Amino acid sequence: MNTLKEYLSLKEFESVIFDNNKIDISQDVLDRVNESFDFLKEFSVNKIIYGVNTGFGPMAQYRIKDEDRIQLQYNLIRSHASGTGKPLSAACVKAAILARLNTLSLGNSGVHPSVIHLMKELINKDITPLIFEHGGVGASGDLVQLAHLALVLIGEGEVFYKGERRATAEVFAIEKLEPIQVEIREGLALMNGTSVMTGIGVVNVHNANKLIDWSIKFSGAINEVVQAYDDHFSEELNNTKRHQGQREIASRMRSNLADSALIRKREDHLYSGENTEDVFKEKVQEYYSLRCVPQILGPILETINNVASILEEEFNSANDNPIIDVKNQHVYHGGNFHGDYISLEMDKLKIVITKLTMLAERQLNYLLNSKINELLPPFVNLGTLGFNFGMQGVQFTATSTTAENQMLSNPMYVHSIPNNNDNQDIVSMGTNAAVITSKVIENAFEVLAIELITIVQAIDCLEQKDLISSVTRKIYDDVRLIIPRFEKDQVMYPFVQKVKDYLMSN
Repeated sequence: MNTLKEYLSLKEFESVIFDNNKIDISQDVLDRVNESFDFLKEFSVNKIIYGVNTGFGPMAQYRIKDEDRIQLQYNLIRSHASGTGKPLSAACVKAAILARLNTLSLGNSGVHPSVIHLMKELINKDITPLIFEHGGVGASGDLVQLAHLALVLIGEGEVFYKGERRATAEVFAIEKLEPIQVEIREGLALMNGTSVMTGIGVVNVHNANKLIDWSIKFSGAINEVVQAYDDHFSEELNNTKRHQGQREIASRMRSNLADSALIRKREDHLYSGENTEDVFKEKVQEYYSLRCVPQILGPILETINNVASILEEEFNSANDNPIIDVKNQHVYHGGNFHGDYISLEMDKLKIVITKLTMLAERQLNYLLNSKINELLPPFVNLGTLGFNFGMQGVQFTATSTTAENQMLSNPMYVHSIPNNNDNQDIVSMGTNAAVITSKVIENAFEVLAIELITIVQAIDCLEQKDLISSVTRKIYDDVRLIIPRFEKDQVMYPFVQKVKDYLMSN
């Protein structure tokens, strides 16, 4: 059980989304929310406050009659529940709800406490509001996507519940839940913020960390297969560069390969003084995709860590407008809902994950091309050359998927399009950036799945399973429980999917 208090760590956040930990609300948070609500209710009397007694966006110049103020909030929610495309995954929606709940819990939004209680119930009871990928431009927050969340909170719209897509009202009746009470500005407070792009971002970082861990392990395994020298991931070499990411990658490679019987030391061979030939049969040093792993994955690791830090700051921030300041007895109007921080970080993340995918594709090509590895049969074909095809077919999939990632890596951050009668004249496109990054990440898992199948085939080809490190052997054994050794040609797509599922779930 995680209790919302002052600051929610990324680790605590992830435990709710991926470990299904429940959440509770501390009394301090409830007191803070109540105090903010009571202050705004009193302060807003005889004052002009955006979204309380005015229209929205370019319509803010129009005053709303007191008797219409509550209906205004319902009008906002219903009119903006206009998303299209695929529904967001359950994990992304749950993360978005938690990000919004944590923001509203700061006491800067003036919401009725019923909002806090019901959002907690959605998370704890695994009720997933229907929220679509397409909608928000990420400037006045995730207006369209969060409108779908708000729609559910007022008892309307649709949810996913126990594997079925159902009307919210039906599910609330089953779970004995009451819709929120709209009192002052609950519609705007729910919709004006960066919580969807941030929630998707947390899921993206979680999966990106899996990808880099697998990439380090696969890179080490290929170095084992070719019996590479160990100096390119040595502490001595990598510590001559000051980048912490590079040092960390090299350290993890050393740890993974510590008990390998295949990795060689240069002093035992090329430095032994026994090499007298003019043309060396064995490679003096490996191709870059094997030798430069710390230098390639290092900046990727540092970028993932930096993105994670920005996300943690964002979901612990007040990204609303206006901001209710109880301490100073004031209401401030501004642009905390703008999503540029998240948009930029998502673009950075998809760029580095694409580079990780490119590394995997080149390592795969190295294993499949007998002319450059000079060790394995073409396409790691364990059958009859010319008659069987080995991994030839799946290479096309890996190559085309990598190419798609390269195209998708063009930044959203610089693709602002003015809209909303030019009220939103520069926008972040943060949710688009986050959604596209999730696609890049999923593509990466597909390419790595194909790479892993090839690595396991190569280990069998060279009869190395008893010589590889314990880390590589664990992966080998896991994969061999999922897929057989291929000698005859088989339909490959089910096996690729099974290995992809293995990578994503471990």
